[in-house]
Amino acid sequence: MDMSSINWLAILVAAISAFVVGGIWYSPILFSNAWMKENNLTLDTVRKGNKAKIFGWAFLFTLIAAANLGMFLADSPAECTGNCAQKTDLAWGSIAGFLAGIWVFCFVAIHGLFEHRSWRLILINGGYAIAALTLMGAIIGLWR
Repeated sequence: MDMSSINWLAILVAAISAFVVGGIWYSPILFSNAWMKENNLTLDTVRKGNKAKIFGWAFLFTLIAAANLGMFLADSPAECTGNCAQKTDLAWGSIAGFLAGIWVFCFVAIHGLFEHRSWRLILINGGYAIAALTLMGAIIGLWR
């Protein structure tokens, strides 16, 4: 793989975008209350968490996910003979991100089933993965 075909600034912005989506997704305007209820958490319990540890690790994992998606979307010069146009664009990036989100959703669902979680929680967490990865793919695909 030609690492020079990856726009690392787009990877960083894509990772940040997942934080923005997560901030909205898990906020009181969307799923915060349902997510806390399904996890048997209270606002006080959530507030007692180590924010630096939680957000630090979450960002690192999000950055790794964005880099991984960027590597999947990288156009390989080996695929081209002569004058080749880049195949990755906004549409393909969005589709690839959505499909990656489906993979993650499936594993969230598997874990949730074995942990005896509700479908409501599985849909909240899995839905976030689909939304975040679709946006990440769109950013990486658009910002070639």
